[in-house]
Amino acid sequence: MGKAAALCGGGTRGLVSLLSAVPCLACHELPAMSAEPGGRGGGGPAGGPPAAPPGSDTYKGWLFKWTNYLKGYQRRWFVLSNGLLSYYRTQAEMAHTCRGTINLSTAHIDTEDSCNIVLSNGGRTYHLKANSEVERQRWVTALELAKAKAIRMRNNQSDDSGDEEPASQSDKSELHGPLKTLSSKLEDLSTCNELIAKHGAALQRSLSELESLRLPADSGEKIKAVNERATLFRITSNAMINACRDFLDLAESHSRKWQRLLQHEREQRIRLEETIEQLAKQHNSLERACRGAPGLASGTASISSTAKAGSVQSAKGEASDEDEETEYFDAMEDAPAFITVTADPKHHRRSGSNLSGASEGHPEDWNLEDSVFESSNQSSYNESMGKDLLPRKRRRSRIPDKPNYSLNLWSIMKNCIGKELSKIPMPVNFNEPLSMLQRLTEDLEYHELLDKAVKCESSTEQMCFVAAFSVSSYSTTVHRTAKPFNPLLGETYELDRLEELGFRSLCEQVSHHPPAAAHHVYSRRGWTLWQEITIASKFRGKYLSIMPLGAIHLEFHSSGNHYVWRKVTSTVHNIIVGKLWIDQSGEIEIVNHKSKDKCQLKFTPYSYFSRDVPRKVTGVVSDADGKAHYVMSGTWDEKMECSKIVHSSHGSTSTEGKQKTVYQTLSPKVLWRKYPLPENAENMYFFSELALTLNEPEERVAPTDSRLRPDQRLMESGRWDEANVEKQRLEEKQRAVRRRREAEAVEALEEGKEYEGYIPLWFERKVDAVTGELICVYKGGYWEAKDKQDWSVCPDIF
Repeated sequence: MGKAAALCGGGTRGLVSLLSAVPCLACHELPAMSAEPGGRGGGGPAGGPPAAPPGSDTYKGWLFKWTNYLKGYQRRWFVLSNGLLSYYRTQAEMAHTCRGTINLSTAHIDTEDSCNIVLSNGGRTYHLKANSEVERQRWVTALELAKAKAIRMRNNQSDDSGDEEPASQSDKSELHGPLKTLSSKLEDLSTCNELIAKHGAALQRSLSELESLRLPADSGEKIKAVNERATLFRITSNAMINACRDFLDLAESHSRKWQRLLQHEREQRIRLEETIEQLAKQHNSLERACRGAPGLASGTASISSTAKAGSVQSAKGEASDEDEETEYFDAMEDAPAFITVTADPKHHRRSGSNLSGASEGHPEDWNLEDSVFESSNQSSYNESMGKDLLPRKRRRSRIPDKPNYSLNLWSIMKNCIGKELSKIPMPVNFNEPLSMLQRLTEDLEYHELLDKAVKCESSTEQMCFVAAFSVSSYSTTVHRTAKPFNPLLGETYELDRLEELGFRSLCEQVSHHPPAAAHHVYSRRGWTLWQEITIASKFRGKYLSIMPLGAIHLEFHSSGNHYVWRKVTSTVHNIIVGKLWIDQSGEIEIVNHKSKDKCQLKFTPYSYFSRDVPRKVTGVVSDADGKAHYVMSGTWDEKMECSKIVHSSHGSTSTEGKQKTVYQTLSPKVLWRKYPLPENAENMYFFSELALTLNEPEERVAPTDSRLRPDQRLMESGRWDEANVEKQRLEEKQRAVRRRREAEAVEALEEGKEYEGYIPLWFERKVDAVTGELICVYKGGYWEAKDKQDWSVCPDIF
């Protein structure tokens, strides 16, 4: 008994010491820790973590973060708040520069050893190290609690309902027998558990009586009773163990049977999918044959002779007005799989009232000649878009040819000997003579799609043009493998085409770490676009993934329709060996926050073994009730088409367990087609006609405009060696300004003053009312300053 008591005492002390290092799990309160490496506390008198106020959701402290193989782990200040983990180099940086943030609601938390923590969220991974196991446990517990709270908040905001499909009668009968047997075994275990509890209590009473005995004569009887109780306890325990063994054996035998049943179900689903596709094609073929048979009422038109039964679109170069009978689209991860069957417009105009299904359309509304769907893509870029605007100014149509400089890696490496890694400039050999701000402005090349969208009376019809516009911004990237110049902090770029094209655009680099650019476009034709984009990249050996972060907002003035979407991931392949090529992959969800219409677009990644059209994009436009109205299809480097849905029906379930829908549509209409590249484009960085004009010198622009950047101008002129020298000078000048700001921040912190950090000139940070995100929006003043030519507030960055 003495040894047992000693063990219990030691265990209690160990438990108390562990609980003291863990935040309170019952009330979910997180202490605000500020422990420094080496055990020195930043908030308590004895070096321990200071207590947080009740209900505090903020957790702070020092951790070591893995940076790279040269620098290893570096000490960073981490702040956990509102489900986001952010880090800074110093506490003073919290006022102006965040080095990185990871969302815990979708993050995976792992522990490698006694002191390490690994956080991963998609393409972003943080390797962290604490000073001790106790400190690591504090952080892990705080992270897990914050993650759980973030997930609860996200689920509370979700409107999705997860109704499960009821099981079939055969499945019920198949599972009824094993479940009944398992239930009886479970009842046996419960009975044994009750007997153990009963006999255990009786044994405890007997032991208590034995200890209180005084007369030796009574001891024998009581000891005999104890032995009987112990025997009963042992028998009951053995019975429970045997029941457990039977339960496990039965479960193991039936698990193999269930695996076979599951495999059979998968095979059945695949066969059903193939069958429903064949039935859809046969149904359409029979319908056409019935309409074309003699003896039917006059006036019944047959489908176009160009439609072929079971034909699948397999070539990108087909004519846009060619009617195909059936087109198959890949299933999107977050949207139902679907098949489209092209219907006869004349037939459905006569019999549209007899259609029934999940959603129906009115084919008589699908008049190409009389609606805004009439495409003007055949007109060239240089034609005027409206009579109300002035004729276009004649702008340059070519730039100096790209020099034929071979990229010698040794010539780059020998210039890096003896220099700090942070001071090694990347040569302009990897660049194109445009900045990231100009590349962002290049998204407006097909702005006329938004001009057409203004004229749409239907919000779903307007959504089709917005979707085509979101895809068109990738058309210039197919051959553009060079990277744009990274803008300097405070650098701006304007594109004033108000008198010619009806819009004016302004970009500003509002942050350097992480790099972020704010963009604002106003069109007198009835729309405004704004965005703040941060570029995150991940090098994965053979390829480089580029992930634009941030939402794009588009608002139409007359209707008030407010659209929001985000960009997909761009991937540059063959970084080390081979010819560089670019692919786009991922999904875009466009939401009209006024009408709640949605469009989900899927960018299919290229696969050598796939029979799909390369660079394929597919999607569905649906209203607030989930009713599908249009099918979008095309490629991100050539064209986008739109097909009106006249009938839809639910088909079989796909292998992923998602509902497959068959859409019967009218023939597709081309919404957007890519402009041809100018002559000799391969020697001019594959620039489009708009890109050739972006860096053309203009008067009256701000002194921070990208057109005035000297290293970019020298590169465009073909003087790459001078451009490299100038690029190094500009980067060193920017580093000096940054060091001065950091010193000012530290000085302000020591004096107890607030330090605002860098403030953008023409944009200001506000919480977006739609997304709830902190975003830079245009605050005004730029175009007024341009009219007055008063640039006194602009910094000297060049």
